[in-house]
Amino acid sequence: MRVAVLSRNPNLYSTRRLKEAGEERGHQVDIIDTLHCYMDITQSRPAVRYLGEELPYYDAVIPRIGASITFYGAAVVRQFEMMGTFTVNESVAISRSRDKLRSLQLLSRKGVGLPRTGFANRPDNIKDLIKNVGGAPLVIKLLEGTQGIGVVLADTNKNAESIIEAFMGLKANILVQEFIKEAGGADIRCFVVGGKVVAAMKRQGAEGEFRSNLHRGGSATLVKLSKEERATAVNAAKVMGLNVCGVDILQSNNGPVVMEVNSSPGLEGIETATNKDVAALIYSFIEKQAKPNNTRTKGKG
Repeated sequence: MRVAVLSRNPNLYSTRRLKEAGEERGHQVDIIDTLHCYMDITQSRPAVRYLGEELPYYDAVIPRIGASITFYGAAVVRQFEMMGTFTVNESVAISRSRDKLRSLQLLSRKGVGLPRTGFANRPDNIKDLIKNVGGAPLVIKLLEGTQGIGVVLADTNKNAESIIEAFMGLKANILVQEFIKEAGGADIRCFVVGGKVVAAMKRQGAEGEFRSNLHRGGSATLVKLSKEERATAVNAAKVMGLNVCGVDILQSNNGPVVMEVNSSPGLEGIETATNKDVAALIYSFIEKQAKPNNTRTKGKG
């Protein structure tokens, strides 16, 4: 098969592994910078152009769309869908997963476990907003934040009010969430491929840090999931419509709760912690599913 990996940096671990794993299985794998793609959307035959030439037909596309280019990246993926190319994650699902508020609303509607979460616009709602999620300590998140950036822990109601007022003064969109103290600064990253959890790791935040992101000095170890944790991860991926994703779960007194569903999960941490060839598992899924026009949205939505 001919496969395109949409990635802005060919030197990233995840990008390199996807190229290596595909070539080891006999596929031709091209790394394409998403922002250098451009589309002629006026002709009846959809096409994607790149560096002055029309791209050839690809059997499959693996989108690695960074949060900062979600809008344009989703448009490029959508163009491939309109050409009949199988995309590992569809454009609609990528956009949906990047909208934290919409993601939580969809997960909640389908009964997936979540921390108590609030969202408001007017400052006169702040006290009730805090009360509604159980009071301090609580977590305040920028909707547009990634990798733990824009996430603040408020240890008192007064601090929470001040932080929320500051964010609102900047016209920033924020979520206010219950702080899961019993998680102990750790979460579980479940890597889902084709409706199955193929690998899982426990990420522990650095000392004194409530965020467990590996980018922030956290450590990762192999973890064995409970049936409930596995089912929660699979269900969350299904609700988001993602074939390949990372589902971040906290272990709470009320069972597993989903913090986030990541449509472009990194491979380095999960492969190192679990010693599993996750990149090869992604190709195993592609080989079974990559048929022309095998996409649910076909560029719609």
